Amino acid sequence: MDAHSVQLLTDRESSRQPLSVLVGNPNVGKSVIFGLLTGRYVVVSNYPGTTVEVATGHATFGKEKNVLIDTPGVNTLVPMSEDEKVTRDILFNPRLRAVIQIADAKNLQRALVVTLQLAEMGLPVVLALNMHDEAKSRGVSIDAKGLSEFLGVEVVTTVATQKRGIEKLARAAASPGVPGFSVSYADSIERASEDIFALLPETLISKRYIALTVLSGDSSVLGQVAGLGAESRARIVGIANRLQSSYGEPVGYLINRRRISVIERALSQVMVKREGTSRGWAGRLGMLTMHGVWGLPFAAGIVWLMYQLVGRFGAGVLVDFFEGTLFGEYINTFLAQVVEKTVPWEFVRDLLVGHYGVVTMGLTYAIGIVLPIVATFFFAFGILEDSGYLPRLAIMSNRLFKSMGLSGKAILPIVLGLGCATMATLTARVMPTLKERIIVTLLLALAVPCSAQLGVIMGMLGGLSPVAALIWFAVILGVMFLAGALAARVIPGRSSDFLLEIPPLRVPQVGNLLAKTGARIEWYLREALWIFVLGTLVLFLLDRAGALGLIERAAAPVVVRLLSLPSEATEAFIVGFLRRDYGAAGLFMLARRGAMDPVQIVVSLVTITLFIPCFANLLMIIKERGVKVAAWMVVFIVPFSFLVGGVLNFVLRRLKVL
Repeated sequence: MDAHSVQLLTDRESSRQPLSVLVGNPNVGKSVIFGLLTGRYVVVSNYPGTTVEVATGHATFGKEKNVLIDTPGVNTLVPMSEDEKVTRDILFNPRLRAVIQIADAKNLQRALVVTLQLAEMGLPVVLALNMHDEAKSRGVSIDAKGLSEFLGVEVVTTVATQKRGIEKLARAAASPGVPGFSVSYADSIERASEDIFALLPETLISKRYIALTVLSGDSSVLGQVAGLGAESRARIVGIANRLQSSYGEPVGYLINRRRISVIERALSQVMVKREGTSRGWAGRLGMLTMHGVWGLPFAAGIVWLMYQLVGRFGAGVLVDFFEGTLFGEYINTFLAQVVEKTVPWEFVRDLLVGHYGVVTMGLTYAIGIVLPIVATFFFAFGILEDSGYLPRLAIMSNRLFKSMGLSGKAILPIVLGLGCATMATLTARVMPTLKERIIVTLLLALAVPCSAQLGVIMGMLGGLSPVAALIWFAVILGVMFLAGALAARVIPGRSSDFLLEIPPLRVPQVGNLLAKTGARIEWYLREALWIFVLGTLVLFLLDRAGALGLIERAAAPVVVRLLSLPSEATEAFIVGFLRRDYGAAGLFMLARRGAMDPVQIVVSLVTITLFIPCFANLLMIIKERGVKVAAWMVVFIVPFSFLVGGVLNFVLRRLKVL
């Protein structure tokens, strides 16, 4: 689906309003400025055909009400990731009347690369130099008036966290200007661009930008050109290929290098940086958090705090209250009594409040279990975002995940999976490419136990020797790295380059944290709630048809013969699909009755940890990755978990270490 067919807001009034877009590099304060311009977050939804979130609201510029979109952060408008492609596609919207570019005043060169590309697109732009106070504290002085004259657009200095410059920015957005500067490239690149011009129909976006983007190696931009025939498209790609074959370096690299040289000359005239300026306590602390030695305690402490907030408080205290007290003692009990008195049909009563009832399971899972975890995660994630620590945490863990085809950004969903894998599956969105998101989702489903399950597992291992706990941990960790390494080689696609801009450490603004958390919770309720209801209906029908019992009987021989476990353990695996800690609790009861020896306990715990993700997590995988990917994961995980358990059973009994 291209940008021309995207309806970003559903109401008719909004669809007639002009469209303005916030654009900028990552970590430049776009979301803060978006909140200040709109007053609140209105809609947070996926861009069609992607898992990229786009926030949409209303803002008044001059006397005109606009639909305002907060696009994903970009470093270039020649897309290198799904986020950048979404931003680029939104800029092709025919309703677009203004682009408000937010720049980090401390790193203006990076921002002006995007400004230059917006100029080549021929779009009306207003440039905001945000974090102006931080730039001054670092000795960076920018001549905003001189920069405005060079670019040919209005330049506004802002400090979003203090609401400085926001009103002036809103006034400037009422009359944006098309940047008046351009860059000339090598003669061969210019000739190839002119050849492409001749093949392009009339477009909303400048033909020059389209040609340069294709020559830079991104032919996907041609999908945004209405009326372009297949023959013309093939000829354009052929021109780009012939030009590339005449160079020893990527043409995109040469184009970008030329842009940077022009930007550097401009900056030398409008920016002065005084050397030796004191970094202050925040700057010194920021450097310590990335130090090879001193950064480790910081990283461990932040991970521990995240786990305490999300895994302990969210998945423990809040879930106990919402699920156990609110739903268990009040809502479900009350509704069961009402349904019992008012609904004469047993089938309907069971459908609503039975063991697999829409309320007693579906809504209880969605609101009583997952919502508290999602809410605490979104708040914690907002703190990491706004404080500037998230890129630092990713840097500290990058080497660990590199062997699995991932970058340090994977630390967040993996750690949060120890709280709730369902919620953590949502956070796989922080990974830049689809391949990395699939790998993270697979690892969460396969080898990361949630806090509830982990608590039961630790309780069982606590009754055995330390060797048993070490074996369980080593097997799970080894499987995670093995699965990740294999997945990185099997799953098609590319992994992203690990390039991060490091913002300074800041104190997050509570109002912005609450606004973002509220918007994301609204998204969860709107996008994910129905999945739990649908999944519950499926389980209800399978139970009524006797299919669940059939599955249990079919799996019993594998559990008994391959894993050498009691036949009663089969039920624990089936129940574990409904909820992970229920399955572990079933094994706990068997061990407590003396029905399993130490080897059986370790084998059963390894197998159920690796076993198919719980029902709620499976639904979320379907929601995020699609039915096909979810099905392949289940097809892989189920036999693989039993295979690992079987091999471990054989090895432990031969070596007699327990």
